[in-house]
Amino acid sequence: MLWQERIESIKAGLLGAIACLLTAILLSLLEAQLLPELNSFNGKASLASLISPLPWQSLGWAIASLTGFLFAVTYRYVIREDPSSHLRSGAVLAFGLVRGMAQVDTAWLLRGDGLLLLVMLGESLALVAIARIVLDFGLAQGWLQPFKGFQ
Repeated sequence: MLWQERIESIKAGLLGAIACLLTAILLSLLEAQLLPELNSFNGKASLASLISPLPWQSLGWAIASLTGFLFAVTYRYVIREDPSSHLRSGAVLAFGLVRGMAQVDTAWLLRGDGLLLLVMLGESLALVAIARIVLDFGLAQGWLQPFKGFQ
C-alpha cells in the first residue's frame, strides 16, 4: 500500500506542476500585454518576453512548476477524504501567500512598486488556485486517489 500512495502522490505532483507551469506561462503572456511597464527592470529587456526568455524567467517557470508539484502532493495529504471547502481553500491560501509574500519581500527591496507587488501576490494565488481546480477535477475523474492513510 505504501508504494501505491507514493505513486498517487507523484501523479498528483506532476499534474500540479504542469498546471502551474502552464498558468505561469499564460500569466507571463498576459502580463507582457496588459502591464508592459511592470516587465522592464531599470530599462532592461522584458521579463515576460516569450520570444527570447531570459534565464531568470525560465528559472521562474521552474520554480512555479516546483511550487505546483509540492502544493499538489501536500494538498492530496491535507484534504484526504474531508469534503471541507475551508480546508481546501486554506491550503490554497497558505501556499499562495507563502510564495507570494516571499516575492513581495524581494520585489519591495528591489523596486518598491506597489502595483508590481499586488500583481506578484495575485500571480502566486492564481497559480495555486488553478492547481487546486485541476487537482479537484483529477480527483473527481478518478485520475488521482485521495490519501487514505498508510496501512
